[in-house]
Amino acid sequence: MKSSRLRRRLAGAAAVTALVGVGSLAAAPAAFAKANLLAINKVALHAPGLQMKVTYSCDPGMNHQLVANVVNASTVHHGSEAAGTIKKDKLICDYADHTVQVNLRVEVGSYFEKGDKVKAVVFYFDDEGFSYARQETAAVL
Repeated sequence: MKSSRLRRRLAGAAAVTALVGVGSLAAAPAAFAKANLLAINKVALHAPGLQMKVTYSCDPGMNHQLVANVVNASTVHHGSEAAGTIKKDKLICDYADHTVQVNLRVEVGSYFEKGDKVKAVVFYFDDEGFSYARQETAAVL
């Protein structure tokens, strides 16, 4: 009889532990399951360069910056580039979605004009040289 009583107690303890674990996951805010995300909303001409509107979210304590690049894919100005960054101290990392305007500087000798087709890329870049959460899109200025 002792062994079956012990088995029931162990089974009960395991069931309670599983229920507590499931309950804590259900009670945790959904934001805690969120990854570091990026989305390109818009790319536009903005004198003297370009501007990219980006929606981002990041985990608290992340040590990275947001990098945006645009390459001109039109036949006339093919290969022209523009780039910009948002430094880590300007990012709000609290799991929530935030929107930021990235001002991009045009590389010397590069040119963009209304109607150009461009390829836009945004990603996070950390202090160790790794990039992640890369998003790309095609747009017309």
